[in-house]
Amino acid sequence: MDLQTPSSRVSSPHLTRLKTCEVVLYTVVVHNPAMQPQLLDKLNPAQRAAATHGHEPLLIIAGAGTGKTNTLAHRVAHLLMNGVPAEKLLLLTFSRRAAQELIRRSQLIVSQALTASQTERPAIRLAWAGTFHSVANRLLRHYAAQVGLEPGFGVMDRGDSADLLDVARQEMGLSAQDRRFPRKDTCLAIYSHCVNTQLPLESTLAEAFPWCVEWHDELKSLFRRYVEAKLHQQVLDYDDLLLYWHALMQNDALARDVDSRFDHVLVDEYQDTNTLQADILLALKPSGKGLCVVGDDAQSIYSFRAANVENILNFPDRFAPPARRIALEENYRSTQLILDCANALMADASRQFEKTLRSSRSAGARARLVTVLDEQAQALYVVEGVLAARERGVALRRQAVLFRSAHHSDALELELVRRNIPYVKYGGLKFLEAAHVKDLLALLRWADNRRNRIAAHRVLQLLPGMGPANADRCFKTLEGAQFDWSALAAWRPPTAAREFWAPLAELVAELSSPTRSWEGQVGAARLWYEPHLARIYSESPARKGDLEQLERIALQFGTREQFLSELTLDPPQATSDFGTHATLDEDFLILSTVHSAKGQEWERVAVLNVTDGNFPNEYANGKPERIEEERRLLYVAMTRARNELELIVPLKFYVTHQARGGDAHVYGAKSRFFSTRVLSTLDQVVWPAGSDERAPQARSLPKVDVGARLRGSWA
Repeated sequence: MDLQTPSSRVSSPHLTRLKTCEVVLYTVVVHNPAMQPQLLDKLNPAQRAAATHGHEPLLIIAGAGTGKTNTLAHRVAHLLMNGVPAEKLLLLTFSRRAAQELIRRSQLIVSQALTASQTERPAIRLAWAGTFHSVANRLLRHYAAQVGLEPGFGVMDRGDSADLLDVARQEMGLSAQDRRFPRKDTCLAIYSHCVNTQLPLESTLAEAFPWCVEWHDELKSLFRRYVEAKLHQQVLDYDDLLLYWHALMQNDALARDVDSRFDHVLVDEYQDTNTLQADILLALKPSGKGLCVVGDDAQSIYSFRAANVENILNFPDRFAPPARRIALEENYRSTQLILDCANALMADASRQFEKTLRSSRSAGARARLVTVLDEQAQALYVVEGVLAARERGVALRRQAVLFRSAHHSDALELELVRRNIPYVKYGGLKFLEAAHVKDLLALLRWADNRRNRIAAHRVLQLLPGMGPANADRCFKTLEGAQFDWSALAAWRPPTAAREFWAPLAELVAELSSPTRSWEGQVGAARLWYEPHLARIYSESPARKGDLEQLERIALQFGTREQFLSELTLDPPQATSDFGTHATLDEDFLILSTVHSAKGQEWERVAVLNVTDGNFPNEYANGKPERIEEERRLLYVAMTRARNELELIVPLKFYVTHQARGGDAHVYGAKSRFFSTRVLSTLDQVVWPAGSDERAPQARSLPKVDVGARLRGSWA
């Protein structure tokens, strides 16, 4: 059915008798033809074309700041208003916040359209909107029997996955090698890369982890043992969710069954998908009918997470006839002179969907290329610019300093502290990475899945006297008793742990009871844990606040499984762990890596160390595809600025590991991305500027023939 042409099926008596909100919406469209322009009147022509596209496969190439989310929300609203049932829409994003924002905007658009037509506003619930991993988690619980899982399988976070790998690593004796064997986090990164790229281990090692090539056979055995441990414990790691979903879609009958659930699949940030995600989508909608993906190849910057820019570049040709392409080029964020610079940068790219961003705002000021002596001078320049902009009325929080790597801001942070300028730095610890939060969640995970060895070991070692050996003996006893909690209560712990043992055994038995309601479980676990929190950690009052926050978060979920899965797949940011003095101030400057800044915008942006070795990163040399990604990274940094953009190039970089105050240094060169075309869009300045004092008047002074003296010294 063409969504732009009402179907004759609307008059069916079966449809008119149904009282679902989707049918009401469909009837409203048919009887109120004037409503559709009201729904779309705020869109530009390209956005309108994207929002009203029919069933055929569609690629929306959304340039930076071109209203991508607004366009996608209008497309969702358009589908709903044209009778597509809400439960037949699948929205896939890369964060829960993005999914929630899409839902909120879509509901608002539909609500406004119905209000304008004086039609009753039905409730709209987009049940299938979320991240790839959260949707995979829901589908796998439905198809658990078909893929060899128990419906109550557990989901491990990255920390628990690394710990389980480490257990296997130690049991195999790989930690006692006489040569450097990869540590647990590196092993997990290798495993994750293999899963998400669908490359064999040897290719992953050669391309991304060359120093680990000699351990190919050992790593293969380790990963086999890791998989067996997960199957035995009925737990999946973050990557397994996609791997199992992918396996589910390889069976034609199962793929058709999943496909039948969804008439339309809309994917946000498609340029960030990995090979596995792209294959899942193609298996879900092999003809492309009902598939719409939105993204910008110029903002594909996550290859280190296995994102593959080829997914978006090759998308149109995956179908016959090719998918329709609609480019959004009208930018609502930056001034035209900033966009001129960004356009020039991407014009030099080797492979891309060509587009030219046009500003809907005034021309503004040209971007500046600022040359400074060294990183200390760079810090001084940035601070002076920040303070001057603040005096002009640009609040600190509307200014950002971006950088390629987190340590690039070290000198700047020292200067900010010295000048008493508060700041917040993004790209740090996650809420679930805080040790005390992991402790409490481990208790809930163990109650949820008795076989979860990693969770059990963490909980057991919270008690005094319970080291790894005792924890392992206890878990094996429980395992030998077929995970009957009475065996835990009967086990004899070390003397130091005895007074705490009975309460723990009673708590896990209570929490895991099928008759125990979810309500209040986090509170019960927190009350048991608080005495141990005070004993184990410093600053326990602040940490206690995190646990109370966790308890409040739990109220949003109907079951323990939903709480543990969703919190693992899309964790909130830290509370007390990010509690710096800056957040207590009325205003604060934003410091961020470029990767963490994607999707954000500020009035004024300064980019540090725009030199070769940073943009592009030195590790990209010799790899054309990596060089192009580094170009895109600089493009993302540039397009965060609304009104002012400064690209800073230090001339000197001091050599590390020298005596304090040493002057050993190397000279940096401005980024190779500053071609003649790009430089023509920039104002080039040197800071500090040369002295304005006039040269002293020439006076009659004696002359000294130094050359004669030098020659005479060797006569």
